[in-house]
Amino acid sequence: MLSIGSIVYLKEGTSKIMIVNRGPIVPEEDGERVMFDYTGCLYPEGLDANNVLYFNEENVDKVVFKGYADDEEERFLELYEELLEKNKFTIKKGIVPGPADKN
Repeated sequence: MLSIGSIVYLKEGTSKIMIVNRGPIVPEEDGERVMFDYTGCLYPEGLDANNVLYFNEENVDKVVFKGYADDEEERFLELYEELLEKNKFTIKKGIVPGPADKN
């Protein structure tokens, strides 16, 4: 899992995305809650509430920059993995539509 502040390109993307959050739980159109790996914003523009991006590890094509990590980051990752394991049957993972799904 990438640290907050990491900058990536998504598959088939042309803009850099900066990771600003991990593990967001968001409602889908049917009201069901789903979890993504990351929340991102366009870089260098920054966070725009009308243009928030949700994506998963498998959507990342290239890591341009890895964000800061220290002992607290390592502890977070341990706890996050426990949370994922505990909730894997109650909150499903969100799916980012591919180009073929956008039509």
